[in-house]
Amino acid sequence: MDALLPYRAMAHNNAWANHRLLSACLALAPEEFTRRRTGFFPSLRATLNHILVIDHFYVDAMEGGRLGPAAWSDPEPCTTPAALQAAQAAVDKRLIALLRGMEAAGLERIVAVHRGERVQHERMDRLLLHLFQHQIHHRGQAHAMLSGSPVAPPQLDEFFAAGEAPLRAGEFAELGWTEETVWGRPG
Repeated sequence: MDALLPYRAMAHNNAWANHRLLSACLALAPEEFTRRRTGFFPSLRATLNHILVIDHFYVDAMEGGRLGPAAWSDPEPCTTPAALQAAQAAVDKRLIALLRGMEAAGLERIVAVHRGERVQHERMDRLLLHLFQHQIHHRGQAHAMLSGSPVAPPQLDEFFAAGEAPLRAGEFAELGWTEETVWGRPG
């Protein structure tokens, strides 16, 4: 088995889930996007921007950058769902490209994560798992917040089910993917 396949699949899953969630948010009135809600962050805008900001922080480190805490100098860089969707798609593409260009041995590479006062050294595989968990955690909160809005939250947990491939085909086309893009050649 390709050791990178699960990580590549998770990167695609994150991009797809972000696309689905942010596409739903496009239907929100501006006041619904910023309305105070129960969650770790006080609104959909704040929660979804947090995902973006932390993605910038970690993807930059994985790419060998030194962005560090400057990543969160503006905790809400995107004020609209459309701007957020474009920015999130760009960082999701960077993560997918990083994993596509990596060899399996790259999972053991030590990544320098610049945290301001110190540099954390972490294995790539562990950092990826942390990033995926972070995204899922906060996307779940945003999903719950969306449940309390006039817009129905999208289904986010069917990405890995093979029987759902026909339902994903249109969204995958929007993202420039096919099932083969995500999973490789069948067989």
